[in-house]
Amino acid sequence: MQTKDYNIGIQRIYFLDEVHRSYNPKGSFLANLSQSDTNAIKIGLTGTPLLGDDFNSRTLFGNYIHKYYYNASIADGYTLRLIREEIATNYRMVLQKALEEVEVQVGDVDRKHVYSHASFVEPMLDYIVTDFEKSRGAMDDATIGGMVICDSADQARQMYKIFTTKHVVKSNAFVEDNEEYYELPRVADDKESYLNQKKREKKVKSAALILHDNGTKSDRNDWVEDFKNGKIDFLFVYNMLLTGFDAKRLKKLYLGRVIRKHNLLQALTRVNRPYKDFRYGYVVDFADISAEFKETNEAYMKELQLELGDEMEHYSNLFKSQDEIKEEIEQIKNVLFRFDIENAEIFSQQISEIQDREAVLTLKKVLSNAKSLYNLIRLQGNYELLENLDFQKLNKLYIETSNHLNLLNLNNSLEHGTATASLLNEALEEVIFKFTKVGEAELILADKLKNTLRQTREALAGNFDQQDPKFASLKEELERLFKKKKLSEVTQDEMNKNIDTLKQIHERAKELNRKNSQLKQKYLGDAKYTRIHKRLLEKGGMSGLEQNIYEALTGVKQLADDQVIQNSQLLENESYFENMMMPHVIGQFMKQKSISLNPEFSKYINKLVVAEYLNEFMTGSQKGSCTW
Repeated sequence: MQTKDYNIGIQRIYFLDEVHRSYNPKGSFLANLSQSDTNAIKIGLTGTPLLGDDFNSRTLFGNYIHKYYYNASIADGYTLRLIREEIATNYRMVLQKALEEVEVQVGDVDRKHVYSHASFVEPMLDYIVTDFEKSRGAMDDATIGGMVICDSADQARQMYKIFTTKHVVKSNAFVEDNEEYYELPRVADDKESYLNQKKREKKVKSAALILHDNGTKSDRNDWVEDFKNGKIDFLFVYNMLLTGFDAKRLKKLYLGRVIRKHNLLQALTRVNRPYKDFRYGYVVDFADISAEFKETNEAYMKELQLELGDEMEHYSNLFKSQDEIKEEIEQIKNVLFRFDIENAEIFSQQISEIQDREAVLTLKKVLSNAKSLYNLIRLQGNYELLENLDFQKLNKLYIETSNHLNLLNLNNSLEHGTATASLLNEALEEVIFKFTKVGEAELILADKLKNTLRQTREALAGNFDQQDPKFASLKEELERLFKKKKLSEVTQDEMNKNIDTLKQIHERAKELNRKNSQLKQKYLGDAKYTRIHKRLLEKGGMSGLEQNIYEALTGVKQLADDQVIQNSQLLENESYFENMMMPHVIGQFMKQKSISLNPEFSKYINKLVVAEYLNEFMTGSQKGSCTW
């Protein structure tokens, strides 16, 4: 905002609530807030300031103006003390038995899936419901509500599903998620005794499932209000309602997972609001949070006991310096070097060809870091650094990369799933295979072998850099595969093994071609400089990033192409052309890009360049590829 846009005599003061949330220096919210008025005074309010090395509330907002301790809050009657309840011993044994049964059924799988299995969830829910109803009786208050913080969204769904089956009284056979049920009074019923009425009131009869993808935002707001008003007994949650949610009647929290640092204290204090004559809020601990709570609590006590004073110099190293930001930008450019970041469509095609999940994940992390740097640069006001990268375009590339990673994750989960249906399908395929005629099977396998061999040979033949050690290794592996026997003499078992080996060679050849093609695009389709680039990386011993090597070779290419276009006869005299190119090589690498070279390395680069031009001149091939 410029000063001409408003009365410069105005002093803006921002009062910011819950500053433990959304105030990440790498996020856009804090950067936008800072840029809205750089001269504004910002006063932050929080019950759980961030204390970590990554993000620290004092770093962002300065020293404390006022501290209000939790014990003072209790003494003033604003909050209640908390009681942590451990799981009863008999239930712990039941829980372990259920866990063992589940693992026998589904095998060695992700613990998240185990904890969301019905065999695990049902006894856990039984304990929760029984315990909660006993608590209503012991406290003599049927109006209190409970919340279950589940281990995962899947566990929350399973718990709600079982709850509606076992504990909700309903007349209709089919129910939707979070549908309300009404038990109509019957005219002929006898008058209920007072004792039975009290028991019925303490029963748990209703619940709501609060997940970000369950119902609309309006639906979730209605369910939350119904809980606050006492129309719903239980809330099953995962990540939602853990902070900023106030319901005075919420007096029992069932904690099914470990929550870290300030988020833990935020979650625990959901049950510390004053309600009637209650002196405590109760936390039933399934996850054994004692160690995490102790560590977090000690950190807060240490922080709160500090004397007031200006200690910002101790936190200044939490913000990146300009030099560090510049270095990270160069690292980002280097990782993105082989991708076309100017054309989103080509970029999308390039990443869609990558099947290695780790490679895509690395790329996503780099693009995510670019987003963080963009906000950090704006926050610090170093706008000249924004010219080093097109951050807006990188954000679009981040979305494309995330989409492709999601697709790979989906494929991976489908391929490695342990569902019973998949196991059954595999068993059925095995049975069908055994009943296939031998002759027919061999004929199919032979055709399959020939087809796979053809694809592999084509992939290798399409490689324009046959001096690549990786190419040579694949070619030797293929030749070795059929060196001893003719195809007609290969047995069925050998065919199966050979097909698997061929597939591996084919996939590696395709991946090598993909990387070659990607690098070739950087040199506008010039295979000569693609090969030179690769030889330099293979040799090693050169200072500078890959981006710098590319820029130096691009400069050499422009100078060499200009000379050859003007006089192609230069290539008829190898020694003359070699002497002419040497100053250009040294100039582009050492003077323009500050890449240190010794005389031997300079000659090596020059010989690579000259050899590529002479080979192209002698063969007349623009692609530099050959058949074999």
